[in-house]
Amino acid sequence: MADLLGSILGSMEKPPSVGDKEKKQAQERKKRLEKLQTEDKKKKNEFREKIEKEINKFINDGSRTRLRYEPMERILRSIVHDVAEVAGLTSFSFGETDDNRFIILFKKEYAPTDDELDAYRRGETWDAEKAKELARQKLLAEEDERRHQASNPQDFTPASNYRDKYKDIIGEESAKEGAKNLTPNKQFGNVPSENKMDKRSVEETLDAIRQKKKQKTGQPSTDPASTSQDR
Repeated sequence: MADLLGSILGSMEKPPSVGDKEKKQAQERKKRLEKLQTEDKKKKNEFREKIEKEINKFINDGSRTRLRYEPMERILRSIVHDVAEVAGLTSFSFGETDDNRFIILFKKEYAPTDDELDAYRRGETWDAEKAKELARQKLLAEEDERRHQASNPQDFTPASNYRDKYKDIIGEESAKEGAKNLTPNKQFGNVPSENKMDKRSVEETLDAIRQKKKQKTGQPSTDPASTSQDR
């Protein structure tokens, strides 16, 4: 009897140990993870195919220059950017937070201006016609300002002063003397009035400056004209 009972118990499966149970759970988790990964990969491939079709349609539509997408998660935005780059489009993401960031695609022959990009970054809607009108008004205002300055030269204030700029180089007294005959010049700042009518070459002007300097210091003149007369 005892031998029969022992034989029956020996033929039965042993109860699972703790290690076997954990191993089985790990295998189940692995299967679920692989399934999720497969499903996620499938969804991404389907999304990429959808974006490729939309972008191809956009490229072939001559009436459209921009394609805007609603906010989407980061991984999907990366797919859109990748497809756009392959298709030869320019793409930008806008939005303060990751949850509300959206993408706009631009055909390269209709690249956005800095003003347009700044408007999107501020969360504003870009109006091309309104922008043209504002640019026209700005240009008119600049032209009015230029005409005003041309008709009222005394209102002009040079960006730099000859005396203050060069007194460390030529001395304060010389700078004061040179500044006596200065008149404002809109493009170059303070310029001696007599220089405006000076038709001499650069070499002649420099030679005259050297002669004046040597006369002040008492050095002999090296003027070519005076040298030839001495000979």
